[in-house]
Amino acid sequence: MTKYYNAKRTRNIFEINSKVPFKLSRSKIDLFLNCPRCFYLDRRLGIGQPPGFPMSLNVAVDKLLKKEFDIHRSNGSVHPLMKTYGVDAIPFQHEKIDTWRDSLGGGIQYLHIPTNLLITGGVDDVWVNPDRELIIVDYKATAKDGEVSLDAEWQIGYKRQMEIYQWLFRKNNFKVSNTGFFVYCNGDTDKKAFDGKLEFTVKILPYDGNDDWVEGTVLKAHECLISNELPQVGENCDFCAYRTATKEVEK
Repeated sequence: MTKYYNAKRTRNIFEINSKVPFKLSRSKIDLFLNCPRCFYLDRRLGIGQPPGFPMSLNVAVDKLLKKEFDIHRSNGSVHPLMKTYGVDAIPFQHEKIDTWRDSLGGGIQYLHIPTNLLITGGVDDVWVNPDRELIIVDYKATAKDGEVSLDAEWQIGYKRQMEIYQWLFRKNNFKVSNTGFFVYCNGDTDKKAFDGKLEFTVKILPYDGNDDWVEGTVLKAHECLISNELPQVGENCDFCAYRTATKEVEK
């Protein structure tokens, strides 16, 4: 059966007087930072943004990378990419690794007592260095000319993602390295023909995270949720710009 966009849902809505912890995912925290109004409409009023199309190729790359790194996780060995980029670590073995990577199942979680918000996130991978510090790893896939980097303004979302994961693992009493890594796969479009396969150049990009902002943002997101007034529109929110434009012509 085809699933259609439900413009007004009645589940997974924040209730001010509820004693049950309210789940707030990593992606919804990012939504709050991008546009408080869209966040409020979604989590408080049940009106979520229309979903994008599933990025099936990216999902396939993620699955294959996880299988590949899991081989070395089971063997306690170093992946060749780690050797190439001088990363002194191995994939982390833990009984909850599959749970942490399952974002739909909750991922890694932390109950933020002051707000009763259950913060969740599904991490792609976790490595560990000789100092027993956990290293948060995120997989990315693209197809662009030139070298991949983390320099684009829109990639702030990637960096926030990494930092929220670092915060979540620290809140679960793990020792976490400030340095995380992006395993970045770039599809090669310079081949003479497709020949039924797409080849990737894979790079490991380090990122030094700082999760100091997360605690304050969770508190602000909670303040937004308990308010009875619509919050401000995000400065560059395409959805709010669309709604404003349609209102003008529908008058």
